[in-house]
This record gives sequence, structure tokens and C-alpha cells, in this order.
Amino acid sequence: MTSRNDLIKHQENDETIQYDDYIAGLAKGLSLLECFGMERQKLSVTQIAERAGLSRTAARRYVRTLKFLGYLETDEHFYWLTHKVLRFSSAYLSSAYLPKIAQPMLNLLSVQTALSFSVVVLDEHEVVPIARSTSQQNEIQKISPLGIHLGNRLPAHATSTGKVLLASLAVAEQRKWIEKYPLKRLTPFTLTEPEAFLEALQNINKHDYCISIEEHELGVIALAVPIQNIQGDTIAALNCIASTQRMTTTYLVQNILPLLKSTAHELRGIL
Repeated sequence: MTSRNDLIKHQENDETIQYDDYIAGLAKGLSLLECFGMERQKLSVTQIAERAGLSRTAARRYVRTLKFLGYLETDEHFYWLTHKVLRFSSAYLSSAYLPKIAQPMLNLLSVQTALSFSVVVLDEHEVVPIARSTSQQNEIQKISPLGIHLGNRLPAHATSTGKVLLASLAVAEQRKWIEKYPLKRLTPFTLTEPEAFLEALQNINKHDYCISIEEHELGVIALAVPIQNIQGDTIAALNCIASTQRMTTTYLVQNILPLLKSTAHELRGIL
């Protein structure tokens, strides 16, 4: 029998909460919203039930409630998210400290270099841009139209920012992460062999930056450095993204890396 003082442990982030404080219905409703993604924007009740680990009857009640509240729309066969869910992201972006202080710095970097820059955080197996700046002169949107949008989710193992953030973890945590999230091949250049990936993370940690060449998308090169707080904890990553046709590794390391490290150092003094 479960006691009100028993602790529930989150499987993803190791957070704990007392059983008596845990609202299961709220948790299930939020997990249902997370079922929707780029690969499947419309889902049936059966598909939602399978993804959320609910019975079909329970899933139907949740989607009807969320439809009633305005977070889902339906054609009576499939359900999809509405713009109302953006209230959560806009509230975060308008109130969170890091995006606010980073945005002017990103704007300046774009003006100086005519390249795209972003600040990115790690969320389980994905990275999420929370601030970005794109020069009017660069053509990266023609190459990577999704990769620079705020809130867009990208696979951590195949991005410069993701690898920088994973490199800050202890080796044991890195191995645990790889066991939990298989290294899916996205291009011929994606690292998918666990030991090679771990070796790359160690190298990134040693040099304090990461260059990713066509690992997530062909034709795209990216350079990233960690953003640390005053305590020395890596809390985000700062990156530059460009076309392989316009930019070389040598140019990025010699000319852009010092700018990224200087900006990350400036952010550390504020955070």
C-alpha cells in the first residue's frame, strides 16, 4: 500500500516528489500533449493511448477535455495541437533570464559576422533553441529552415550544441544517456557507434568546443561552446551555424570561436 509520504522518482531527471503531492491527472494530460511532434502532427485516440501509456477510454477523456480547453482540435478522427499551447513557450521566453540577456549579444554577433547564432538547452535526448539571431545576409534558412526556430527540437547526438552539453556530463552519465537514447543515423556522417561517440565527447570536453559537419543535415556546419554559470555548471550552449559551401572549419575555429568564447565568458559573468 502506498503511503502519502512515499516518494515518486522522475525517470528522466531524478526529481522526487511525495506521493501525496503528485497529481497524476495533470501529469498524464501533459504527457499526452507531448505525444505530438514533427514526425506525427495528427494522432488518433488509439495512437495517443499507445504513446501516452493510457487505455483508449482514458485517452478519449483526456483529448476531449483538452479539446474543450482549446489545446487540441479535431476532425472527429484525428487530433492535433492548436496555437494555444504556444502560451507556455511565449511565457517562458518572455520571463526566463538567459534568453533575455543573450538576445542582444546574439544580435551583435550576427551583425558582425553575417551568420546565424543561437543559445540552446538540453531536454532529455533533444536540444531546444531558446534564443537566436539570423543575419539578413546569410542563406542558412534555405539550407536548414527548421534548425534555427525557437522551440524547435533537434537530436542532441547529431548537433554541435547537443554534444557540447553532453560532454559536460560525467562519463558514467554519458554512458547511461547513450543506453537510454540510441544514436540514430541521420546522415552518412552521424556518429552512431557508442565508443566513438564517447571518445568524441571526451575530446570536446578537453578543447571546450565542438564542430559538427553534416551530422544532422547535409550542407550544414556548426560550431558550439558551453555556457556556464558563475558556479561553473554548464547550463546551455552557444553555437554558430553556416553552410559548408560558404564556410570552412579553419575559418570557424580561427575567426568565430574566439567570438563565441568571449560571449560565453560575458554571459557567465551575468548568470
